[in-house]
Amino acid sequence: MARETQFVRRYLRALALVAAAAAMAPLGAAAADRSLAETLAKMDESAAKFRALSANVAYVSHMEAIHEEDSASGTILVKRPKQKDLHVKMSFDKPDPKVAVTDGNKVQVYYPRSGEVQTIELGHRRSMVDMILALGFGGSSRELQNAYSVKLGGAETVGGESATRLELVPKAQDMLAEWRKIDLWISDKSGYTLQQKFYENGRDYTLITYTNVRLNPELPDSDFKLDVPRGTRHEVLNKK
Repeated sequence: MARETQFVRRYLRALALVAAAAAMAPLGAAAADRSLAETLAKMDESAAKFRALSANVAYVSHMEAIHEEDSASGTILVKRPKQKDLHVKMSFDKPDPKVAVTDGNKVQVYYPRSGEVQTIELGHRRSMVDMILALGFGGSSRELQNAYSVKLGGAETVGGESATRLELVPKAQDMLAEWRKIDLWISDKSGYTLQQKFYENGRDYTLITYTNVRLNPELPDSDFKLDVPRGTRHEVLNKK
C-alpha cells in the first residue's frame, strides 16, 4: 500500500512532465541555433495549435537516500479540449500494471492486481495544475516566463540524437518545493521533446523519455475514463 500511495503522489508531479512534451513539440529543426527569444516565439505558435498528444513513455524515479530507482513504461494520452481544461491518462504495463487519469481537479490511479482505485482531490493544488498549464497546453511564452526562470542549456546528445537543453527554475514556492530545476531536451531534427529531468531536493530526480510521439490525434472523451470491474475498492487518500 505504501508504494502504491507513493506512486499516486508522484503522478501529481508527473503532470508537469507531460505538459512539457506538449509545450516543446514541435519547435522545428535547428533549435540549437535559435536564441531563447526565437525558441519561445516558436513555442507560442505550437501551443496555439496543440489539442492532443499520444506517445510511449518511460519513467524513472531515482531516490538517492535509499539508492533505489522505480521505473515504469507504457503509454500516455493528453487532451486539451479548451483553455484551462486538461485531461491526461498514463497506462503503465511494466513492471506493475496501473492506469492513472486526471481531469485537472482530481487524480485517480487504478491497480488491477490489488483491485483498487486511489484518488487524490487536488483542491488547493489546483494552482499547481495552472502552473503546469503554463508549460504547455495553450500556455503562452509570457505565462511560462512568469512561472519559471528560463535559459538555454546548450547542445547535447540524447539517444544518439542531437538536442538542445532548456533549463527551467520554478518561481512559485509550492512548485519550487517539488522541483529545484527542470531540464528539457528538444530534438534538433524533429522538434519533439526527447527527454525531461526533474530535480527534487537533495539528489533525487525523475527522468522521463518519450518515443513514437503523435500530435493532435483524435482522442474521444471515453479514452480518459477509468474502466474498472464491478467490486473494485475505492480509497480517497486526502479525505477530510
